Amino acid sequence: MFESLSERMQGIFRSLSGQVRINESVLSDALREIRVALLEADVHVGVVRALLERVRAKALGEEVLRSLSPAQMVVKIVRDELTDLLGEGEPGRLKFASRPPSVMLLVGLQGSGKTTTAAKLGLWLKGSGRYPLLVPADVYRPAAIEQLVRVGKSVGLKVLEHAGDLDPVAIARNGVLEARRSGYDTVLVDTAGRLHIDDALMDELGRVRSAVEPVEILFVADAMTGQDAVRSAGEFHRALGLTGIVLTKLDGDARGGAALSIRHATGVPIKFVGVGERPSEFEPFHPDRMVGRILGMGDVLGLIEKAEEAFDAVEARELERKLRRNEFGLGEFRDQLRTLRKMGPLSSVASMLPGMGAVREADLDGDAVARVIAIVDSMTPGERDNPQILNGSRKRRIARGSGRSVPEINRLLKQFAQIRRMMRTIRSAKGKRGARLPFFGR
Repeated sequence: MFESLSERMQGIFRSLSGQVRINESVLSDALREIRVALLEADVHVGVVRALLERVRAKALGEEVLRSLSPAQMVVKIVRDELTDLLGEGEPGRLKFASRPPSVMLLVGLQGSGKTTTAAKLGLWLKGSGRYPLLVPADVYRPAAIEQLVRVGKSVGLKVLEHAGDLDPVAIARNGVLEARRSGYDTVLVDTAGRLHIDDALMDELGRVRSAVEPVEILFVADAMTGQDAVRSAGEFHRALGLTGIVLTKLDGDARGGAALSIRHATGVPIKFVGVGERPSEFEPFHPDRMVGRILGMGDVLGLIEKAEEAFDAVEARELERKLRRNEFGLGEFRDQLRTLRKMGPLSSVASMLPGMGAVREADLDGDAVARVIAIVDSMTPGERDNPQILNGSRKRRIARGSGRSVPEINRLLKQFAQIRRMMRTIRSAKGKRGARLPFFGR
């Protein structure tokens, strides 16, 4: 989502890095460019003005002017102010009732992704050791109840099924009673939305809130709607008293200004973000990591967490053993590529690496992984273990089986040979120091 903004910000900071000293003229030019970049990213003008005023005041301070690396100090100030804007010190933790069940309302306009978010949040809570019950309280949208039942069951979550002929207040109450009877410690209520905010919607949500006394009221905002999401969040907050924001579709191609404006406009923390369509593509919001990715500093901690989720510890130890014995073949290479795909789109993974934030999926050619896997799958086990036996006739057979060409197979073999040489070099260097191979084992 932040590709364009990230490119602009990194370009501005590169121009600053060539300055020996930062004076008011140089700073004004940089802040003017930052202002344009933020406004083009659909950040609210009031948010931009307040942010740049704080940056200017700090950047013209004595500490920066006397610094040996003033450009780096300015970058640090911008990073700190953006992090504070997004909610520094607010890790997105949910509140839970001292006496279960903890009730959480998901509210928002129609089409913002509340139903899908209910299932994603339920799956996240389940992975955190809790027992959530999903309650569909949208009786107006056609098939809304069936959608939550289907999505919830697909990820192994219990959904309160009903015919939809009850008042939403009664449905929410029944959900809480069912949770108490059956031992569920969290109740997620998927409330109704509208195409626009009206008195009837707010009255109904107010009655639901009074009936079940939620510990969290989470506003689900579609990040693709830009400033409309900011305005609607403000109105919901004034009417209901929101406790958190969930931004959906953060993997889209919108300009991203809503993410930078919504917390400032409401004073409510962004607690979670949806980063893809799959139920597992949902994560707590970390302001410092988001800012790091916007400024091209990467998100190494996020990358490590994704890797830990994708890589099996037993498989990692077995891979390390094969590497030490020089038994790393094309089969193992294919398996690692499959695991890499579990971490998400290649462009998303690359954006977590410092300096790689502007890399796009097209640059990485995400289909290349699928092509490599198809080629390796068309080989026999012996050919995967000993690619040096691949002669012309074997390559032609593999090309027919994978739907690729012989030159593509030759390129793969050349690249794999380079990877094996690199791994032998790393193994030799690490072995001399008695250390374990990087990324494999503990």
